[in-house]
Amino acid sequence: MIISKLKEGLTPSWKNGRVTPARVIIFGFLLLILLGTALLMLPVSTCSEGGAPFSDALFTATSATCVTGLVVHDTASYWSGFGQAVILLLIQVGGMGVVTMAVAISVFSGRRIGLRQRWVMQESISAPQMGGIVRMTGFILKTAFVLEGLGAAMLALRFCPQLGVGPGLWYAVFHAVSAFCNAGFDLMGREAPFSSLTGYRADALVNGTVMLLIVVGGLGFTTWQDVAEHRFRFKKYRLQSKLILVMTAALLMGGFLFFRFYEFRLPQWKSMGTGEKTLAALFQSVSPRTAGFNTVELAWMSESGKLLTILLMLTGGSPGSTAGGFKTTTLAVLLLSALAVFRRQRGAQCFGRRIQEPALQNASAIFLLYLLFFFTGGMLICCMDQVPLMDALFEAASAIGTVGLSLGGTARFSQASRGILIFLMYFGRVGGLTMIYALTAGNGGISAQFPQEPVTVG
Repeated sequence: MIISKLKEGLTPSWKNGRVTPARVIIFGFLLLILLGTALLMLPVSTCSEGGAPFSDALFTATSATCVTGLVVHDTASYWSGFGQAVILLLIQVGGMGVVTMAVAISVFSGRRIGLRQRWVMQESISAPQMGGIVRMTGFILKTAFVLEGLGAAMLALRFCPQLGVGPGLWYAVFHAVSAFCNAGFDLMGREAPFSSLTGYRADALVNGTVMLLIVVGGLGFTTWQDVAEHRFRFKKYRLQSKLILVMTAALLMGGFLFFRFYEFRLPQWKSMGTGEKTLAALFQSVSPRTAGFNTVELAWMSESGKLLTILLMLTGGSPGSTAGGFKTTTLAVLLLSALAVFRRQRGAQCFGRRIQEPALQNASAIFLLYLLFFFTGGMLICCMDQVPLMDALFEAASAIGTVGLSLGGTARFSQASRGILIFLMYFGRVGGLTMIYALTAGNGGISAQFPQEPVTVG
């Protein structure tokens, strides 16, 4: 009786007005975007008088909150110190998750965290269970701030001698948080707007620190927990962590090999030395995983290089991380399912475990949703602004994957195209299933099962 009442109390329903985790997540991000928009419209937020127009402030706030990095104005030259601080705060809260930060504030203020809050938190960070969720929240925040602090300290070794102590520390903190949260915002545009990290193409310290922060931030909170508990005993990791680490390594290695031995051997890159090409190839395989920094001119890339970058951007990071995209585990489940079909096995399996059927259904739905919105958005931008299809698809993939890489077209797009990018960024950050669950929660499903009938596919 008690258990049934508890389940009833946690069951969402439109009729009784109860709030589901999915709705909390999507409305939490929406409210944060609107708050950021209001702050960025203040006259104090811009270097010039009058503040930013609503459309520019909304686009920037959405990009920062959804940790994307697409911009319509250069961050360093357009936004004042206050505006940059607002953007950094949006990146931090958006990257860690609105629910995570809200629960953290409640914990630090001494408030009791109830079952409903724990349930929402579990959904927000993709935790395997509700038990220990508050303790895990503390672990996530401590780990994140320690890693961001270490990254800022490393970057300060380069920026402080170049810019002075005060500006150097600000640059170090801003880029460390932006890299760890996979945001891609930068302050390198005072001399050359929209230049990102191209001025540090051969700098191993800056490249290495930024790449490490990007990769660690995109692995996911549960993977961090596995590594912290089991160290290098890979066999004891959860199946999800194993899939994440293997897929991440495969994508990074595949991207590096392509860029190093094909892309950067093309004539347009002949001015780069061997070391620069190797470093740039490694960085370019890491950054499309939802980070948005670039050390080379993306417009110079070959069509094949742009296409691979689009595929990497769509894949994104891992569940419960600061990254977007349709996630490494989604791709892994789909590949394992295809392999099972080729081998005539009854179900997908790996590392001595079978993949649950709902995971395959969710992976298929997410994959189709992302492809649908990606292609639709790209084609609409192509038609409305008369830009090449590859360029339009590149911007659409960057938005829905919450990456931030751009071929330079975002600032020149029409308001309609920017609206499409805003929707894609928002969808890519909150997640496809989260949005669907928020819109359909409480509608119920058909409890009875219809008779089966075979359908030929393939």
